[in-house]
Order: sequence, then C-alpha cells, then structure tokens
Amino acid sequence: MRTERKLTRLDRVFARLDREPERPAHIGVPRMSPHRVVLFAATLAFYAAIVWAVIITSWLVTLDWQVMFFRPYQQWPEIHAFLDYYVVLGQRGPTAVMVTAWLGWRSWRMHTLRPLLALGVSLLLLNVTVGAAKIGMGRLGPHYATTIGSNEMWLGGDIFPSGHTANAVVTWGILAYLASTPRARRWLSAVSAVISLGVGLTTVYIGTHWLSDVVLGWAAGLLILLALPWFEPLIARAEARVFALRDAWRSRRAGTAPVPATASVAAAAMLSPHEAHAESAASAAPRASADEEPAPREPVSAPRTSRTPPAPAYLAPGPHTSRAERMPVTPAGSRRPPHSERVTRGTSHTSQPRPVTGG
Repeated sequence: MRTERKLTRLDRVFARLDREPERPAHIGVPRMSPHRVVLFAATLAFYAAIVWAVIITSWLVTLDWQVMFFRPYQQWPEIHAFLDYYVVLGQRGPTAVMVTAWLGWRSWRMHTLRPLLALGVSLLLLNVTVGAAKIGMGRLGPHYATTIGSNEMWLGGDIFPSGHTANAVVTWGILAYLASTPRARRWLSAVSAVISLGVGLTTVYIGTHWLSDVVLGWAAGLLILLALPWFEPLIARAEARVFALRDAWRSRRAGTAPVPATASVAAAAMLSPHEAHAESAASAAPRASADEEPAPREPVSAPRTSRTPPAPAYLAPGPHTSRAERMPVTPAGSRRPPHSERVTRGTSHTSQPRPVTGG
C-alpha cells in the first residue's frame, strides 16, 4: 500500500501561493514620484497649520464652538439613528476586519502577501502617528469642555486629531492604493473620499469631535497614504523573509521526518522485473562466500524500446518466478505425504474389511 503525507491547511495555503511565485506583471508598485512628494509636503504643511491654529486659539477654535452650540443632532434628529450605524465605518475593529478579508482574498488570487503587508504597515503608522498626537496634545472633546472659547488643549483628552476620520481615510484609501488598474484606482479613491468625509462629518453631528479634529484627521490619514511608497522596499523584504522562513520550515520538516517503510516498497514496485532482478543480485553479491563459484549469467536480451509498465503497488518487490520454477514443499514427488492405508479415488470401499466394533 502506498501512503502519502496528508497536507495541512498551512501547506495548502503555501501551495496556492506557489502556483505563481512572481507578482503579476500588470500590477505596478507605486513609487515616490516628485508629484507625490509635493502632495506630501503640502499636506504636512496643512497639518502643521491646523495644529498651530488650534494652539493659538484662532478663528478655527471659534468655529468649533459655534458648530458645537448649533447642535446638529438636535437640528436633524431624524437621521440620528442612521448615522449611529454609519459612523461604524470609521471604527478600527470592524473596518480592519472587512478590509483584511478583502485584501486576504486579493493576496490569495494574486499569489503575493503585499496587500496584507501594506495594510499592516499603514495601520501601524496610523496607530503610532495619530496615537502619539492624541496623547501629546491631550485635547478635550465638546462633551467634556470646561471653558467656553478655549482650545481645551493639554487637559488629558485624546480626540485631536479624530481617530475615526483618520482610520476611515487609511482603511478605505488603502483599497485605492492597491488597485491594479487606473480606472479602479479612480473609482476607489472617490468611494474612500466619500466614506471618510461622511464619517468625519458624522462625528461632528453626534458631538464627539470638534470640526478642527475632523480636518486634522483627514490630513493625518492622507499623510500615511502618501508616505506608503517609502515603505514598499520594507514590504518587499518582509514578504521575501516570510517565504524564506516558509522554505526553511519545509526543508526542516523534510529532513527530520522519518521515511515510511512503504516508501521503499513503492519505489521498488516502480522498477521493471529485469531491473529489480539486477538490483536484488547486486545487493546479494556481498553476502556470497569467496569460495563459491559465480552463477552463470543470463543472456542479455535485446535493448528495449519502451519501458516495461510498473508492477502494481500491492505486489512484493523483486523478480517473480513462474509456478514451475518454484521449489516444491517436499524434496521430490507429490506434496502429499505417503499413507499406506490411503484409498485411491474411484476404488470401492467394500474391497477392504471394516473393523468390527461392539460386544
């Protein structure tokens, strides 16, 4: 019986990825072009301007208070229930699960880990940059404001910039960043812009963020998307490292795993009878004594033009002799033991007396 190693789920995943080890040629990796560098510098300047305008309590802080006193959730209460669900599109957990599922399917189809690694790098940058800004500036939200007209900075809050808005820009914008065609990139850019714009304004409607928080959240998310091409070499090295670890793990498993006994039987069964006979004779040659005369060689047949079909796996390896060439059970004659009282078939039983029993 021929046995095969049962593939695990991880083996099947890597086998799927190995079907096309190279990245498809029509998918280009974004590079840090001069145009993108200019956009990054302009967005960074805008980010710094918003922070400075809030710190000096400029007209932007006054606008924040005016919007807060307007109380949009009281002006349009009929859409409050819908916006409570819509704002989930900016929460970290649900959006990360949805986008990871989509990019995981993309990685499966494209046979590359780049989509998932790009998402991981962008979320890491988002947590580090936005989280550091929130903790560093410590601004309080509208519901916890203490002094009317103040910027509420460095009071222990964590709402500046808006995490919902920045998360919506990054998690939905990464789909446009990883798009494979220019048309898909344009459509996904528009969709991600609408979603992130709606999520930011929804937080202002509910009253959890100032308007300046949302504007800074848009800028923070856009900075991460614009800076991603700088991390493409790191993503490529991480992908190569993952596959190198996979190959090392496979080779280590192949080197330490014991070879089953049935493997040699199956390998011998694939040989033709002539090759198996030659192999068995070669293995038995060292065991022959020195004083024995070598057996006469068999005549060499004509070269074969086609390979003999392999023997079935359930047959034992080695040459199979015909029934006439096998050694009999007894030295000579019939295999049945001699018996003087045995009656030959066809003779009558009445010719011999039967023993008398009884009294």
